[in-house]
Amino acid sequence: MTEPAPLMKIDKIFNVRVYGILIEDEAVLVSDEIHFDRMITKFPGGGLEFGEGTTDCLIREFKEELEVDIAIISHFYTVDFFQPNAFNPKQQVISIYYLVKTLGEVKIEVTTTPFQFKETINGSQVFRWLQKQELNSDAFTFPIDKRVASLLKEQLL
Repeated sequence: MTEPAPLMKIDKIFNVRVYGILIEDEAVLVSDEIHFDRMITKFPGGGLEFGEGTTDCLIREFKEELEVDIAIISHFYTVDFFQPNAFNPKQQVISIYYLVKTLGEVKIEVTTTPFQFKETINGSQVFRWLQKQELNSDAFTFPIDKRVASLLKEQLL
């Protein structure tokens, strides 16, 4: 019996991210976070886990981070340009965005002031409402989110 061929070493991989666009009263929910000593603003959501579909991922992320169930309204955008991961240049980020609505009340505190953390340490996260007039690409940290903010402004808000 022959041995199976060894797995190829993969040094460049895809990092699939799934984000939700929650709009209420002409405001968009954003997540302020600290990663690698860097303050960032992004849409709520996170990384796809193996064996998970994209909408299942987003439902899980909202439940974990915001303690709320959501329904997916529709697909909004999938990145259509090359974007290396800001924290690991050997990863290509594939980001998928959905319009969502809550199926209950958000139970955690949501602010209106940027970076209003209880502690300013890596891993800190706080959610806030970004008003329609504040929505622009400069409000976000990463290039894909900046693109989505521009599309939201053009198409929905």
